[in-house]
Amino acid sequence: MTGAILTPLKEMMHAISSGLLAPTIAILLLFVAFMVIELGGLLVEFLMERRKVKVNLPELLDAFQKKDAGEIMDEIENSRLFRRQKAALRELIDYGSLPAASLQALARRLLAGEELHYARITNRTDLVARLGPMLGLMATLIPLGPGMIALGQGDTRTLADSLLTAFDATVSGLAAAGVAFAISRLRKRWYEEYLSSLEALMESLLEVFARARGIEEQKTQNAKDA
Repeated sequence: MTGAILTPLKEMMHAISSGLLAPTIAILLLFVAFMVIELGGLLVEFLMERRKVKVNLPELLDAFQKKDAGEIMDEIENSRLFRRQKAALRELIDYGSLPAASLQALARRLLAGEELHYARITNRTDLVARLGPMLGLMATLIPLGPGMIALGQGDTRTLADSLLTAFDATVSGLAAAGVAFAISRLRKRWYEEYLSSLEALMESLLEVFARARGIEEQKTQNAKDA
């Protein structure tokens, strides 16, 4: 009775696992191709942007002091900051007339937007780093069932084909995951440095605006007193 129930269930499970082999291998091949593209993108990012950007942050922060918004914007545009850094700082300066609380909220929103943008980039390779070994293991185990059956029947050719597919899947999954992990770690280090620099620049701008607002209020008060 139990065997009669288990037999169709086992056959269904075998059909499902066998049907998953082709999609799993296809996804693994896509992962490998995607990692080749990501490596190219990483190289372009390093050669075109990261290698050329050497900003003296303390010097730039010092240049912000005792300058108005227009002069600060000129300093930013003439600096070697990234394009996205300049855009975020430009937007903060454009709304420099907002109240202090609103300006701080805007700075937080801009910084959060940059964090989200770079999180999307690193999430792609993080996903491959996590899924690569899992799919590689799936594509390893699925062919081993038919391979064991072939071994019991003395069919060494089918066994060899199954083992070759299993080993290739393992190597492909681990290779894609390893490259993805390395890319993610490197980019996260770059982006953390980028975001910390942007945060420092925004805080400096907020201090400059607060000081300018205080000076204006003092002048207004002196005029009223006079």
